[in-house]
Amino acid sequence: MNRLDGCLLVCLFPLLYCCPFANTLESNKLFNVQQQLIRSNPSSIASSAMDHHSKPFSGIKKDIHGRLQCYKQDWVGALCSGARILAPTAYIFFASALPVIAFGEQLNSFTDGTLSSVETLTSTAICGIIHAIFGGQPLLILGVAEPTVIMYNYLYGFAKGRSELGKELFLAWAGWVCFWTAIMLCVLSILNACTLITRFTRVAGELFGMLISVLFMQEAVRGVISEFRVPKGENNKSEGNQFHWLYMNGLLAVIFSFGVLITSMKSRGARSWRYGTGWLRSFIADYGVPLMVLVWTAISYAKPSQLPSQVPRRLFCPLPWEAGSLSHWTVIKDMVKVPGVHVLTAMVPAMMIAALYFFDHSVAAQMAQQKEFNLKNPSAYHYDVFLLGLMTLMCGLIGVPPSNGVLPQSPMHTRSLSVLKRQMMRKKMVECAKEGIKLEASNSEIFGRMHAVFVEMEPHPNRLVDKELENLKEVVMNGDDGDATGKFDPERHIEAYLPVRVNEQRVTNLLQSILVGFAVFAIPAIRMIPTSVLWGYFAYMSIDSLPGNQFWERLLLFFIPAGRRFKVLESVHASYVESVPFKYITMFTVFQVVYFLICYGITWIPTGGILFPLPFFLLIPIREHFLPKLFPHEHLQELDASEYEEYIGRPVQSMSLSRKEGSGEDHMENDFKIDSAEILDELTTRRGELKLRSSFNDRQFDEVTTRRGKLRQRSSFNDRFRVNADKAMTPRGELKLRSSFNDRLLHLGMSEMN
Repeated sequence: MNRLDGCLLVCLFPLLYCCPFANTLESNKLFNVQQQLIRSNPSSIASSAMDHHSKPFSGIKKDIHGRLQCYKQDWVGALCSGARILAPTAYIFFASALPVIAFGEQLNSFTDGTLSSVETLTSTAICGIIHAIFGGQPLLILGVAEPTVIMYNYLYGFAKGRSELGKELFLAWAGWVCFWTAIMLCVLSILNACTLITRFTRVAGELFGMLISVLFMQEAVRGVISEFRVPKGENNKSEGNQFHWLYMNGLLAVIFSFGVLITSMKSRGARSWRYGTGWLRSFIADYGVPLMVLVWTAISYAKPSQLPSQVPRRLFCPLPWEAGSLSHWTVIKDMVKVPGVHVLTAMVPAMMIAALYFFDHSVAAQMAQQKEFNLKNPSAYHYDVFLLGLMTLMCGLIGVPPSNGVLPQSPMHTRSLSVLKRQMMRKKMVECAKEGIKLEASNSEIFGRMHAVFVEMEPHPNRLVDKELENLKEVVMNGDDGDATGKFDPERHIEAYLPVRVNEQRVTNLLQSILVGFAVFAIPAIRMIPTSVLWGYFAYMSIDSLPGNQFWERLLLFFIPAGRRFKVLESVHASYVESVPFKYITMFTVFQVVYFLICYGITWIPTGGILFPLPFFLLIPIREHFLPKLFPHEHLQELDASEYEEYIGRPVQSMSLSRKEGSGEDHMENDFKIDSAEILDELTTRRGELKLRSSFNDRQFDEVTTRRGKLRQRSSFNDRFRVNADKAMTPRGELKLRSSFNDRLLHLGMSEMN
């Protein structure tokens, strides 16, 4: 290493130590092994990962080589999907474009009109197209995010307060900030800093995801409250800004925002509706969210003619062909006018932005390819960060805010392309296969056992199941996968051939980025959208990102009384619910709540808010040295696991939820507390009438006899209700009379009373 490399490494040591994600992995299998090893010794794994990529550019080269192997399939796989690929495209386009428009509105207010939605849409479209074509992980969605808006707010405040910079040279100085940020990001990727992914665990991703979700909800609440106030820079005496019209605008904003939120959430579950035909329910489920935005926008025009044009309030975006928007493309000419001292001072915010982008981009990439998605193609963290540096430099030179990987759009994109597969499926199939091997069953019997487990956990038509398990069946029946042993290995082959439900391709990302580019020229139509519809969509994105976040699920667990926690076990639940005592679940969740409040509180500091990425970097030593002293190893492994494993609900007791540690059988009678009113609700209808329920044997008796007591001589509608006449009759030809369990209890009780 020469002297220049040594100086760069010393300057960027804090980022190298704390940079979050990513190790370039040849396959998900290697990723799974490393995630298991990190729990036992995170430091050794991180050091070995650094040794694995000891030469500069080695990580980038390996990423490029790995992605080139599947680059053709990234395009062919989408073409095979046909028109069905348009549903996730429309879904992620609205999820990407609407927040970017809102962030442009914020920048327009923060920068006194210097930046607007035109610049944010332009940056998102250009960077998205580049990443969709040349990027490593095509499932990663790029865009101008809330942290970038916060950073640019601080940059504008600094430039505006300096006479040698001012508003005129703000974009030029921001260009120098982007220049230094790009250099730092490229150096980090060249020096293989992304191998430190193993030093971050699930707790960091959950905290950052929760922070982004809360910021989205905060922006939605702020937006609705602002509808009751006069907009910044407008005349207080205008007709639309009178008190009664402001109050009317606020009430309409509440109606529209809640309307978008509720209808969007309902439409996502349209496939389970009992009304409508199958294609209609599928159409609403696929396109319901963007459709609700259009529907509520149309409803906003159904207003009395007496209302002012400002009610309801709509988006304000400058047109892209106006002089103010066209001037940004030549900002590179003004960069030479920035004083030399401020060219150097730009390195200070550049270090924070580089740390933020490194963390945000890597977290978004990791959450877009979580283990539960079971992706087949390798990751490309090193190369993606290098490409991010180049795109940041390009954005700075044309005077637009940079784009990076965003949350929650990235995991939403993957989720829209997939049906999540439980990790428990693989484990059960492996156990079933090993049991068959132990019993010396034939290959067809072993596959039949695994097929039954697959159908039980993921019921689908037999034709589809057979097609999805075709490759696995071939391996099991042949007992050969091309290796030397020629034997079926359940651990290796089931992991390799279990069907993957994610359509990994580049077309949806490319199409949605192109649509964002078209949105720049559709700003006259975008101006028709009420701002309140935007706030409702923000709230929807915040809530839609919460499922799968164990931090959120453990928070909800706190609101369940101890006597009612058995209800959790009766539904699908995470594995830690049964394996970890509730005391440790509480301690771990309280730690996350306190740490989240610290991170969230930093964003409210006027000047120090630029430091909000630092607490996430501190999670590395806290996770490695502090938490192992508070929690047993096996419990910490479950609570901070990289996998999201779920169990099927069943009516059993769990040590962690049903009983406290050390409690005996004498305390079990107090475990389940059911109120008498609840029992009454179970026995009565909504109208207050007593429910009349017959037992199974009573229904069977009614099926086989007529009103006169004679045996029915006709079959039932469904095979499930077909009666076996031989079992219903005695050997003498008489009808069998069977009582239910409750009837026998009643008979015993009457006997004791007599």
